[in-house]
Amino acid sequence: MGRSTKVSSASVPKQATRRGQNLASYVYGVVPADLKAAPEDRGLGDPAGEVQLVRHGEIAALISDVDVDQPLGQPGDYLAHERLLDATAAQAPVLPFRFGAVMSDPDAIVEELLKPYHDEFRAALDELKGQAEYILRGRYVEQAVIAEVLGENREVARLREAIRNRPEDATRNERIRIGEIIAASIEVKRDADTNLVLDLLSGHFTSAVIREPTHERDAVHVALLARTGEQQELERVANELAERWTGRVDLRLFGPLAPYDFVTAQTGGA
Repeated sequence: MGRSTKVSSASVPKQATRRGQNLASYVYGVVPADLKAAPEDRGLGDPAGEVQLVRHGEIAALISDVDVDQPLGQPGDYLAHERLLDATAAQAPVLPFRFGAVMSDPDAIVEELLKPYHDEFRAALDELKGQAEYILRGRYVEQAVIAEVLGENREVARLREAIRNRPEDATRNERIRIGEIIAASIEVKRDADTNLVLDLLSGHFTSAVIREPTHERDAVHVALLARTGEQQELERVANELAERWTGRVDLRLFGPLAPYDFVTAQTGGA
């Protein structure tokens, strides 16, 4: 997997108006045309639009109306975008679009998006059938990981002893060095623990993406593309590892989610 599909969108919304609103179509993603109905979750915007399906051939776009006079990115918009796609991923394969994909109207969606990219989208959906994304994320407990580093690295232990009860200004270089050693040690631990997680989960996922750490104490941050039927096994292994790492790493499994890390359709905004 790892498909990235770039499509174009209309640059100027057409006339759609209702109750004084200048409406366009916000596109969340692409799904199989045989999806029974759009998710019950409302879309983004204020008021939140009703989610609809615009079908063409064997694929369909998940959309809702948005008022183009109101800027996207209001509080809750990102969450509404992700919530809708994640709810869809729990029941059908979905190609998630990046936040902010707006096209002029349903006709433009068919003509400019679904029709020209029909076969490519359909092939990607076929690959995703029965699968969703899961995120396994862990963060080191600060006192525990520092204690590990102290026990493993004599230089850190020596430097910490050297700065004990001394003014911070007078020990600046030593403190910088301690920080560098701890950061490097955590990076090594992160690599080892991430590889351990992937080994333990081997056979329970189709593909994996190791995400870049977003915090200095991140221990594990991996995206897994897995069959939804494997969810219980993923949870079992994650729970066993969380117990094994109690007091060392806080570990959590999230999903099923839309496969953002594996298949993302990119569109230009209106």
